Amino acid sequence: MSHPKNSTTQILTLLILTTLVVLVSSQSSLCRSSCGGIPINYPLTIDDGCGSPYYRHILMCSGDVLQLRTPSGRYPVKSISYSDPHILVSDPLMWECKDEDRFRPTRPFSLDSSTHLSLSNQNEYLFFNCSPDKVIMEPRPMFCERFPDRCDTTCDPASYLCRHFPQCAPNNKALRDLSCCSYYPKATESLRMMLKHCDTYTSVHWKSVGGLGTSRPYDQVPEYGVRVDFETPLTSSCLRCQDRAKGGGTCGFNTTNQDFLCLCEERNVTTYCKDHRIERHGGHTKAVAGTVTAASIAGVGIGAGIWYLKKVRATAPVTHGVQTNEN
Repeated sequence: MSHPKNSTTQILTLLILTTLVVLVSSQSSLCRSSCGGIPINYPLTIDDGCGSPYYRHILMCSGDVLQLRTPSGRYPVKSISYSDPHILVSDPLMWECKDEDRFRPTRPFSLDSSTHLSLSNQNEYLFFNCSPDKVIMEPRPMFCERFPDRCDTTCDPASYLCRHFPQCAPNNKALRDLSCCSYYPKATESLRMMLKHCDTYTSVHWKSVGGLGTSRPYDQVPEYGVRVDFETPLTSSCLRCQDRAKGGGTCGFNTTNQDFLCLCEERNVTTYCKDHRIERHGGHTKAVAGTVTAASIAGVGIGAGIWYLKKVRATAPVTHGVQTNEN
């Protein structure tokens, strides 16, 4: 006759194992491919364990709003390009033409230097009402001819954008007395130093328009936003995993050690979905934890087991109990 304690333990173990099987078998379907209409493809990800570990916890999807997380805050993502790898974000605190001469407190946009993200050289920064005693304000071409070694430190009051604010009506009276200069920062620290001596600033991104076959295929138009470039690490493992002839898996990684994983419909493997050697020998698969849906499934299974265990042991003395919720 089996002991009631052993029987209860076996039931709880079975519930947990069943939950983990569901977690492993459904992982590839948990890698969301869009947020708010913006496509999420490799190497980017909004679900832990998907994409490349280079961009783990960089993007987050709150409702239908995609956001980029940086040391200076969270910024709504306007668009993502994978052919010309970059993320375009907006900063609600930055000045726009509709603000006219009304300024609000802001902070310099910054990126973590340890990530594979970088500020694009297609960004141009406009600073407003800067102190002439603290900021070098001279037309850049003339200044660069006289002081080429200090050219990057000048704020150009004669730039095209200071004379043609994006989305501004011509001859806007509210902007006539607005002091403006264009600056090319080398790092976040230079943005911070400029803001100490200027009322506010904004970032303008030069957006490419037109295309092949048009009379002017390389036209660019300015629009408000911060362009952030990213790298696409293409490895042979990922290419093999994505190959439709080999199963068309999704590139991901183990959240514990960040080793590569190919996420498949039925299991997660370290090679590719149709690797018959793994199918024949059973294979060693690894669960990728971290998505909200997967965690919820696991929570239901384990929670039911704990409830059952408490019910059976209601009359037994409690000696110890530690509950953890690691994700």
